[in-house]
Amino acid sequence: MNYMGKNGAILAGFALVTTSLIAITFAGTKERIQFEQEKQLLSVLNELVPEQAHTNELHLDCILVNSPERLGSMQDKRIFRARMGEENVAAVIETSAPNGYSGEIKMVVAVSLDGASLGVRVVDHKETPGLGDKVDLRVSDWILSFANVPFSGKGDNRWQVKKDGGQFDQFTGATITPRAVVQAVKNTLIYYNENRDMIFNAASNCLSSIASDSADNALLDNAALDNKALANKALANKALANE
Repeated sequence: MNYMGKNGAILAGFALVTTSLIAITFAGTKERIQFEQEKQLLSVLNELVPEQAHTNELHLDCILVNSPERLGSMQDKRIFRARMGEENVAAVIETSAPNGYSGEIKMVVAVSLDGASLGVRVVDHKETPGLGDKVDLRVSDWILSFANVPFSGKGDNRWQVKKDGGQFDQFTGATITPRAVVQAVKNTLIYYNENRDMIFNAASNCLSSIASDSADNALLDNAALDNKALANKALANKALANE
């Protein structure tokens, strides 16, 4: 191999190793972020439907649904079912407000058997600090205004911000965000009332990565194996380039 060719191969090898390391870091970081998000979700599920209110493993009793019109995005959403013995108790539904001031606001909505809102939590958002971020319980208790609120159907005009004639407060200088959240929660309640039988009767078809300690460990072990394989491949390619 001539000098120029050898240098080119070395540079190509370094580029490959660098790209592989970036990919490894990204993959590992992505897995950790997803894992932490799932842990947060488990905590939220227990807040909205306390353990004493059901006898089943809430995060194991789960179905995937898709309703862009009612649940705010094209992505599949999970619904977790709470049961007391053989009796249905409540559902916790992943949903989104697609029209927040700064983009999508992801939430979970707990719904009682009769279709009332038991509570809501925002799990991800990009709203403006000091304004729209008051939808986040870590910033403000505004989201608690959805606890134990009845819902009578599509025509229930109470489900608006006060500026629009409803019962929910808006924020000073920021009406778009609370309006979007209220509408998204209302749409979720409509979805529940339109699909209640399916929600509780469908077979479980999704599994959270927090389903069990063994599932957690398997997730992390698989990520580690994938990362190790990528690293070994990068080193092998570098060795070939240096020959």
